[in-house]
Amino acid sequence: MTLTESLLAALEPHNVPLERFRDIVGRMYAAGIMVRDEDGVEQRLYDDMRRIEAVLAEYFSLAGFTLAHDARNAFFRLYAPGAEIPGVAGDESEAVPGLRARLSADFVAAALALRFQYQQGLADAGGRLTDTGEVLVRFEELAATLQTQLKRPLPAGAVERQRLLNDLKRHRLIQLGPMFSMEDEEALLAIRPTILGIISDDMLARALDAEETMLDAANDEEGSTQ
Repeated sequence: MTLTESLLAALEPHNVPLERFRDIVGRMYAAGIMVRDEDGVEQRLYDDMRRIEAVLAEYFSLAGFTLAHDARNAFFRLYAPGAEIPGVAGDESEAVPGLRARLSADFVAAALALRFQYQQGLADAGGRLTDTGEVLVRFEELAATLQTQLKRPLPAGAVERQRLLNDLKRHRLIQLGPMFSMEDEEALLAIRPTILGIISDDMLARALDAEETMLDAANDEEGSTQ
């Protein structure tokens, strides 16, 4: 029996065609994450992923990747070989630099600041925590956290700041309302629980440690395919 025949046999009981499997695998290798509440397309793909989770996990593991599923917050994340995975014992595989996301220092800093703000929101257990597990913060709070906790300012230009927000949104770390504006001091952005899938408590603690530079922490911050 060929590998394709074995795969078809594994998919058949779940009524998932090979074309759908290919769509899922391609999207996970390209984006590294699948979030159910992102849009209708991802909702359907996520639901199919749940049905064939064991098949996908074995398939990815053959290439040294780890498929992690946060059922509570309804998202899958794919980690490259050697990645540091929050809540999981260290992977002994050698890291593959070419598979790591090429992230800017500004992106890493912002992600760490968002993780800090998310933890604060959970601890406060106040009105900032939504029913879907998101934490609402003002843009200025993100800037203040970067400056006070990580000693790093936001990018100076408006274009660079918008590009940073777009990257954070593309990586499914934040959501912005249709009327969001950086100039509006009261405008809120939503930090998604997916932030927990890339930055663990240990990663955040190391980044906040004065003896370790933020770029040192960046080496471990993101080990997914994107």
